[in-house]
Amino acid sequence: MRIAVIDDEKYSRVELIHQIRQHLPQAEIFEASNGAQILTLLEKETFDILFIDIHLGDMEGTTIASLARRLMPSAQIVFATAYSEYAVQAFELRVDDYILKPFDPARVRQVLDQCMEALQVTPEPQEQIQDRVAISASRHTILLDIGDICFVETDGAGRGCVVHTLDGNSYTDSSSLTDYENRLSSHGFCRIHKTCLVQLRYVQDIFPWKNSGFALRVRGSSTVLPIGRERLRELRRRLSL
Repeated sequence: MRIAVIDDEKYSRVELIHQIRQHLPQAEIFEASNGAQILTLLEKETFDILFIDIHLGDMEGTTIASLARRLMPSAQIVFATAYSEYAVQAFELRVDDYILKPFDPARVRQVLDQCMEALQVTPEPQEQIQDRVAISASRHTILLDIGDICFVETDGAGRGCVVHTLDGNSYTDSSSLTDYENRLSSHGFCRIHKTCLVQLRYVQDIFPWKNSGFALRVRGSSTVLPIGRERLRELRRRLSL
């Protein structure tokens, strides 16, 4: 299942992607923040479902919808908008559905189910994959048990993340840390810094660090992981400290 989310509002885009992953964790999701980006994607990729914001910074979503319909006649196209009056226009453009902002999780699930039914796609039972995460590395996909991951950090080059496991191995992936946070937050992971996400049950010790700050270590690694000042209170709450 290949899904495109086109929205110039980053918060809306991240929230919708999060809700989609909650229902379709195996989906391959692409995102674009403006018309130029999605036009580039449409030249190279095909999609099963497209969620398109009506008002993009450089182009109207209706234009994107019309183009996508011509390029991918069988794709399901869904308007994502804050304005209910676009329901009529959606019908006229043969758009398959629309969802209103702020996104309601139940409504997003309903739309996804309807799209998959129209595409004649049967979702695999989530219990088969909900405890694993797929990592694209060296042109192949690695499936890691979530329980084996102790922390995830940015790669320092702005190209993705490094996933660290209890056995001392590490895997580089092109996904962003925010993407990992959305995928793993329900599995006991907590963002402790803008560059790092840790599995709380593997936190081994917390100690004073540079500039009157704090840091921690997790089981399976000797790496010192700084704790952002603005995230310390939430970490303490999650650990009941």
